[in-house]
Amino acid sequence: MDIFAHTLWANAGARVINKKLEKKGKSLRLHTLWTAFWGVFPDLFAFSIPFAISIIGLISGSISFDTISHHNLPNGFDLAHTLYQYSHSLVVWAGVFIVSWIVSKRPRWELLGWALHILIDIPSHIIEFFPTPFLFPISDFKFAYGVSWGSQWYMIVNYVALLATFLTLTFKRKTHKNKTVK
Repeated sequence: MDIFAHTLWANAGARVINKKLEKKGKSLRLHTLWTAFWGVFPDLFAFSIPFAISIIGLISGSISFDTISHHNLPNGFDLAHTLYQYSHSLVVWAGVFIVSWIVSKRPRWELLGWALHILIDIPSHIIEFFPTPFLFPISDFKFAYGVSWGSQWYMIVNYVALLATFLTLTFKRKTHKNKTVK
């Protein structure tokens, strides 16, 4: 899935969790911006350095737009495949979650944005282009029958679902405010 959609889904997830916690009278709240950051973190980690290498290559003339394609990625993207294994692993995420819990002496629930990113990517990536190594380093199993998030119909469905989600969240918030005012 694209990074903008990952950011929005993580933000929506945090809002939904906050609403549920609020209904239960819990004082804990997820920081929506941090959750959104962690929702995009796996792709930032995997692709920022290779993207920068590609931009430098384009500026310097060592690579051209004509040579870049889905099957012919610039050299820096070899690094992306390695980083991708770590940032898109539920095993690595669980290790980071546990270590951050121990260090901060409380669970850092905002890291759920990272887990959500991985869970969304498992079925929305095809085996030919960055399949999600969610069990790395324990297993190299990857879901083989994903749907490409880059296909036009998937993007339309995804953004319509995001729009519906945010409209619902907004409508429920306004309805809740109107009930508390009366």
